[in-house]
Amino acid sequence: MSLPRLLRHPWTVFLTRRTARLLLSLGIVLTASFAMVHLIPGDPVRAALGIDAAPALVAARRHQIGLDAPLLAQFRHYLGGLVHGDLGTSLITGTPVAELVRTRLPATLEIAGLAFLATLAVALPGGLLAAVHTRDGRHPRSELAFTVVTAGLAGVPDFVLAAGLTALLAVGLQLLPVAGTAGAESFVLPVLALSVAPAAVLVRIVRVEALKVLGEDYLRTARSKRLSPSRRYLRHAAPNMATAALTVAGSLLPGMIAGTVLVEKVFGWPGIGSAMAQSVVAQDYPVIQAMVLILGSAVLLSGLLVDVLLAVLDPRSTIRES
Repeated sequence: MSLPRLLRHPWTVFLTRRTARLLLSLGIVLTASFAMVHLIPGDPVRAALGIDAAPALVAARRHQIGLDAPLLAQFRHYLGGLVHGDLGTSLITGTPVAELVRTRLPATLEIAGLAFLATLAVALPGGLLAAVHTRDGRHPRSELAFTVVTAGLAGVPDFVLAAGLTALLAVGLQLLPVAGTAGAESFVLPVLALSVAPAAVLVRIVRVEALKVLGEDYLRTARSKRLSPSRRYLRHAAPNMATAALTVAGSLLPGMIAGTVLVEKVFGWPGIGSAMAQSVVAQDYPVIQAMVLILGSAVLLSGLLVDVLLAVLDPRSTIRES
């Protein structure tokens, strides 16, 4: 394929546009992560050194880390550090922020990834089964119960759910550890807290989409041919509702990533979210900047991956709409 033809190929155009949007969004997140911490009231150097620190010591520390420089000069220094992989140094602990990210990011990715997989594992088959069970007006009581339960769970904030799960399963029944990362059991509560509400939202969408698919002519034809239920639903119905389900799941993923901040704090999980919460309280500028940038980038990259996956599953409509 010649270069001009390759450049005009729908996939090339699609990936170029998506990448350009990603870079633009990353630039906005980067600028916002730098600007927002300067809007936080208070003096981070004074907070780090203590209220009794001598003014000369505070001034020297501000000069050492460049906080007395003009804002534009600070921004240029911030960008230069990012280019070389330098995220700065914590004002409180003196630890390089890059090292903090390296040690804490895997823990956040673990629970966010497991929560997303758990959401899909529950919502996709659950929505399909609910649609099969209640289609054509059958079992109205089951449909009412499904609607009430999923609506209630979808409206519960993740930090409230985290506290409730801790009180019930960890403190009350003592089935799971309250906090920490001691073994596989410690993943259960954080993953549940992050995935229950998104799963409740997604299972409702999947049921609606499945009801539409079950009413299509090709499903009626499959039933008339006496195909087995598993073949009808898994081979014919599931693939045709997958695009809509993944689109909704992709829109829920950013909220799940953002939810790690409070959920990690509740469960004492050693991830990016808990580090960010601690740095906000301590007014630790470099750590706040890095955590906002990391979480924002994770949200944007997850959106790009979902877009590419949708394009692979349904290239005609997805690439044409891009």
